Amino acid sequence: MPLKKGKSKKVISSNVEELLHNYKETGAIGTSHPESMEKAQKQAVAIAYANAKKK
Repeated sequence: MPLKKGKSKKVISSNVEELLHNYKETGAIGTSHPESMEKAQKQAVAIAYANAKKK
């Protein structure tokens, strides 16, 4: 689940999509197990923006 590096909307969107895809397959985002798709989406967006801020 390596996320792409970058700050553009396209990269952030791609990272959110990757995280949600992983959630749909495994029911987890990293070590977290969100209760619903809505909570998983909020968490994925937060992770993607935090990742963009680091780079």
